Amino acid sequence: MRSVTYKSAEGFSLVETVVASGILATGLLALAGVFGMGMRHMAGSSPGVIAREKAREAVESVHTARDTGGLAWAKIRNVADGGVFQAGAQSLRTAGADGLVNTADDGYVEQIRSAGADKILGNSDDVLTTLNDYTREVQITNLMTEDAIPIVNPNLRQIKVIVKYKADARWQTYTLTTFVSSFK
Repeated sequence: MRSVTYKSAEGFSLVETVVASGILATGLLALAGVFGMGMRHMAGSSPGVIAREKAREAVESVHTARDTGGLAWAKIRNVADGGVFQAGAQSLRTAGADGLVNTADDGYVEQIRSAGADKILGNSDDVLTTLNDYTREVQITNLMTEDAIPIVNPNLRQIKVIVKYKADARWQTYTLTTFVSSFK
């Protein structure tokens, strides 16, 4: 005949329960932190998209003016270098008669139109939001050739557009860097 032995059925000790609870609490707090970061990121996503598009708008207006002959190559510079683009951060304004942003003839501070309560865009209940919490800076710099003796490349410049905006009560920055050549 076999002898049967039974294991103890005492359960968990208090120390094991406290350690397990601590590990679980640490995991839940980490998860709550990630959730909070996600919410902050979502709060800043719409202003971030606006900033990105306003930076692209500035670059596209320079290329369009160059391609249509509306702006001579010598004028695609900042004002201090004999060009038309204002130095430093400027309010986000509509393009003036020259079709360029961040120049002396810019119009009013830009607004965004959103659909109102009826969810139809283009009628009397639309909501206008003025973009007061945005600035845009256009920096145009010469590039050097890669020759043994570097000189200013006469046909290529760098355009850096810096848009600063407020999202979730904090200032954010979006920077777009590209190049423009004298050729269409």
